[in-house]
Amino acid sequence: MARERRRAVSLEELLPERKRQQFLRLAVGQSGSYNERHDKEEDCNLLKRSVISTATRLLAFRLTQEEFSELRTGHLLFGLICTWIVGIGRWWDDPRANLLQHLGAGSLIYIFVLALLLWLVIWPLRPKSWSYVHVLTFISLTSPPAILYAIPVEKLTSLEKARELNVWFLAIVASWRVALLFFYLSRHAKLAASSIIVAALLPITLIVVTLTILNLERAVFNVMGGLRESGMANDSAYGVLFLLANLSMLLFIPLLVCYVTLIVKAYSNRGNKNS
Repeated sequence: MARERRRAVSLEELLPERKRQQFLRLAVGQSGSYNERHDKEEDCNLLKRSVISTATRLLAFRLTQEEFSELRTGHLLFGLICTWIVGIGRWWDDPRANLLQHLGAGSLIYIFVLALLLWLVIWPLRPKSWSYVHVLTFISLTSPPAILYAIPVEKLTSLEKARELNVWFLAIVASWRVALLFFYLSRHAKLAASSIIVAALLPITLIVVTLTILNLERAVFNVMGGLRESGMANDSAYGVLFLLANLSMLLFIPLLVCYVTLIVKAYSNRGNKNS
């Protein structure tokens, strides 16, 4: 009887211990999964802050070469979202815009084509760390200033004042983006000053001349025929485009000659280094 009692007592003592160990293992497992979820959420929040901080520093011309080299898929996705939003805002009050423009798809298509053009034009100049995805990421991150176009100035002021404001918006956004392109080619691509000027201005002049010659915007035709008081406020912006086209046509051939010269120089220097 004593042995059976001792055995029973031992089993009763072991049973709570086993339950306690199972509980501890379960608690540790739950704690581990909780910590993993918490770490993932914290990493996600850090990534979001990092992406927004990088975009802000880029727009402020403060991004370093190391930060440029660290641009990843998250930055591209953020830039595409910004492009989509400003694309919708750009055309939301324009009745002449087509469905793609109202949906913001036009702006997304535009930056893919623009990135391809810049990548192809600048690639022969032998820039450092040059890739299409990186150029696309950079261009997408320069889209936020275009939110100025979403301001419905024609609904808030007179037509004449709205024309003037739209011209200023165009000047601010265009100047900002061109300056960022110069900054990108200098800080990331490490091009020489002469190559930066040609590489930045040649695609711009090509785009302006092509838009004017092909008459891709209906407002461009109205500008060429003269502004009308009944026209939309955005027509003044296209008037600036028409004026810039004359300057672009004058600069295009000299820039093209300089571009070919720089390509020959870049490849000759490469041949000298290899020899």
